[in-house]
Amino acid sequence: MYNKKILIVDDEKTINDVISEYLEKEGYKTFSAPDGRTAMKILKSEKPDLIILDIMLPDISGIDLCLEIRKHWNTPILFLSCKAEEIDKIVALSVGGDDYVTKPFLPGELVARVKAHLRRSQGDISREFEEVILEAPGLTVNVTSREVFLDGMPVSLTAKEFDILCLLMKNPRRIYSAIQIFEHAWGVDSMTGDNKTVMVYISTLRKKIENNKNDYKYILSLRGIGYKFNHQLLENKKED
Repeated sequence: MYNKKILIVDDEKTINDVISEYLEKEGYKTFSAPDGRTAMKILKSEKPDLIILDIMLPDISGIDLCLEIRKHWNTPILFLSCKAEEIDKIVALSVGGDDYVTKPFLPGELVARVKAHLRRSQGDISREFEEVILEAPGLTVNVTSREVFLDGMPVSLTAKEFDILCLLMKNPRRIYSAIQIFEHAWGVDSMTGDNKTVMVYISTLRKKIENNKNDYKYILSLRGIGYKFNHQLLENKKED
């Protein structure tokens, strides 16, 4: 984790300084940007490993900046906001954010989430030397290279969407609750409201890999219980 670069985008200097201090104590190199324009310049020159992004910026909203970033980079984005409404969180995650932390926040919790996202974004590459492929009819997932193909065409997933899909495909007969999925994909203990976060990610994931939006083929919901991968697809594939 050492020498990882983290970009902090917030127009409040005090918040920037506090976050930078805590992260640098953990061995990270930080860059601060008070607005979207500066953030984009740093992104292009430094290519940070993670972005901490405030929703309220003086020149552009964090939501719009996230959309612009997602045109070019899959860098993990952790939103900061004083808005605690559920709809704000849903919007932030649906445009490509990987996490959402409400101000005021505990610096230790923020650091823990940063570490978890960096671990996940790396995909534990240092421990994977042999190519691992997961397949279902029409869907191919290369775990090693973190690539996904639907009917032979590449699909762009965020880091969390990819981790959730891999979890379900690797254990197709197992039903996972939203809390279990969150703790696996985020690498931290779940808190109140995190089950809604998983619901948003399942929804965006389905939009990317399901051809029939009214009849889900790959990811199944079990009302009041959780989610699972359609194991019958894998069994039918073996029979073929």
